Amino acid sequence: MACVKAAAFHGVDLAIDAFAAEPGEASPSPATLVRWLDDQGLVAKGMRLRWDFLVRLGNTPPVVLLFRDGSASLLMRTSPEEGLVWLADPMMPFGTPPVPVDHLRLSQVWTGDIVLIKRNRNQSEADARFDLAWFARMVLREKRPMRDILLAALISSILQLFPALIVMQVIDRVVNYHSMATLVSLSAFVIILSVYEILLTYAQKEMALVVATRLDARISLHAFNRLLMLPLEFYEREQTGEVLGRFAAIFKVRDFITGQLMSTLLDLFVLIVLLPVLFYLCAPLAWITVAAAGLIGIIVVMTLPAMTRVMGAYIQSDLKRNAVLYETVAGIKTVKTMALEGTRREDWDEATAHVVRWRLASGRLVNWINLLIQPINLFINRGIILVGAYLILIHASAMQAGALMAFMMLGGRVTAPLVGLARLVESFNEVTVSLGEAGSVLNQPTETLALTTGLRPPIKGALDFVHVNYTYPGSSTPALKDINFSIPAGTMLGLVGRSGSGKSTLTRLLLGVSRNYDGFVKLDGVDLREINLHYLRRCMGTVLQDNFLFRGTIKDNITAQRAGLTFENVVKAARLAEAEEFIERMPAGFNTFIEEGSTNISGGQRQRLAIARAVVTDPKLMVLDEATSALDPESEALVNANLEHLGAGRTMVIVSHRLSSLVNCDLIGVMDQGRMVDLAPHHVLVERCEIYRTLWLQQNRHLYKEDVKHDEEVMEKWDAHEKEESAQKAKTQKNGEADR
Repeated sequence: MACVKAAAFHGVDLAIDAFAAEPGEASPSPATLVRWLDDQGLVAKGMRLRWDFLVRLGNTPPVVLLFRDGSASLLMRTSPEEGLVWLADPMMPFGTPPVPVDHLRLSQVWTGDIVLIKRNRNQSEADARFDLAWFARMVLREKRPMRDILLAALISSILQLFPALIVMQVIDRVVNYHSMATLVSLSAFVIILSVYEILLTYAQKEMALVVATRLDARISLHAFNRLLMLPLEFYEREQTGEVLGRFAAIFKVRDFITGQLMSTLLDLFVLIVLLPVLFYLCAPLAWITVAAAGLIGIIVVMTLPAMTRVMGAYIQSDLKRNAVLYETVAGIKTVKTMALEGTRREDWDEATAHVVRWRLASGRLVNWINLLIQPINLFINRGIILVGAYLILIHASAMQAGALMAFMMLGGRVTAPLVGLARLVESFNEVTVSLGEAGSVLNQPTETLALTTGLRPPIKGALDFVHVNYTYPGSSTPALKDINFSIPAGTMLGLVGRSGSGKSTLTRLLLGVSRNYDGFVKLDGVDLREINLHYLRRCMGTVLQDNFLFRGTIKDNITAQRAGLTFENVVKAARLAEAEEFIERMPAGFNTFIEEGSTNISGGQRQRLAIARAVVTDPKLMVLDEATSALDPESEALVNANLEHLGAGRTMVIVSHRLSSLVNCDLIGVMDQGRMVDLAPHHVLVERCEIYRTLWLQQNRHLYKEDVKHDEEVMEKWDAHEKEESAQKAKTQKNGEADR
């Protein structure tokens, strides 16, 4: 309740019954509260504070303080001078004066945990495009640890100078002059430096690992949240295997940023420190080293266009192969029962051939690049010493033997970052392609605004459709045409019609799946598009024709929408769905584990569990789209007989081809070609609606044999009339195009 009051201070109205506690938590933890508040469109952060920090917060917006007994309070203001904080009881109405509390009294009840809440006025991070700028912002959020890592890298680079300089002194002073004292001194110095270098290297790697892990977690969370925010229409028109493949490409970008990019940038600090020393030791050799490394970079940059083309084709072919794999595994039951192994194998072989072809092409291109680079690398590693020896021979004062050895030791460390930088450019090309693939999914328009903003009115269930027209994207034929009807709360509405008449489309609008329609769909007088989408769907119970059960226990599946429900709620929902009987016959009852794909239960059992999942939250509005189609006759009869009890006190919209299951509905809407042809109870429709009467007689022909023949003739005339009307429209459209 404290979080609800704090959100209300920021103008966000939260429903307390929408909160789902985590299993096993006696009272909500800060992490659970933050997760819930973030889902509701707020910005929340949990942290642990000491009293001296808490009392210095000043006049801040309400802060939630968590107590040991599971309750909470609101921190309204503080006074460091007096050593007091003012707390408000969240159960009291706004305007009630807060109570001053000192350190001693608060420490007896306060856990030290607080929750900071503010309104999310800027959705830039959540909705920003997934591109390199987004990743850069992610990295810049780690300013303090990155600063420490860079400082450690700089110090480590300085320490790397000393071993080479010591070697130079050993050769020039110790060996040439046989100085034992100098050797002992240098040995002690080497040991001390080695200890410092080992500790510093460990600290640098530890900090880099922490930053990389945090970036990994943040990128993964944001990417998956974006995936969840994509509308259902996107998933319906895209191939699932390709969506998963493109989403997985984001992890290639993540690995590049947290791995190769970070290590290469850290190695560049070596150049800042070592290059001046190399030029001090021998400027000609230093220029030769830099020129050789620059030549490698030029070769890599010149081959980038070819690498872009080849890598793009390789990634595309790999995505298509993954799509074939996913489709085969997802439809393995159909593949096995219809003996389609040969067909799927041909598709896989063809996709694999494309992958192998482009992988071979990319490998050969990389080999050609390496063939050009390798001689330069060998010259840097082996040729420099020959050039240095030549310089010593022709001009002894230019460099001594010790300086040449020091240059070789330092030169190898300098060329590695330069070559790594060139390799980075090469890898960057592949990452750009991967980022484009991931962006083609993650940069799609999301439902973030609809899911996190909007009204949260109390739901009663009254529905109004006012001049509703809807056309599916890419289609020219309207799926719904001027739908107008109203039903009061608590009405059981059935929808019937032939396939493609618009029944399921109408339910899509109710569920908020499709929102770009013309006209108005109102729930209790409020435009559906003005209601918070997350709140709307949580307040509705939905049962589809093909329902998905998650891998887990029966109890977990029934309480999936709200994990904090009691076992009594689960049993009641199972009883309403006529599922209690078969659940009790199972070995572990409600704790029976459902395998992936629900392979260990029947289709009818899966459907009844889906109905139980829909009613467990006691929604005021339920949508059943062919919910009984997978049930056997006995189970269907039980569910239909229980529909009146199931629908008591709630509005129900039931789509069904079986008219016998809709006889007891208060109203039945007859759909045909996107129009609401008639809306009335069953006995009225049988008398006055020819379409409904014909459908009824067709499904009950054993009772009305003579009437069936008559109505079939009526339907044939109806179909002929519709065909003639469609032909006339097409002709008119064609003439209009010709005139234009």
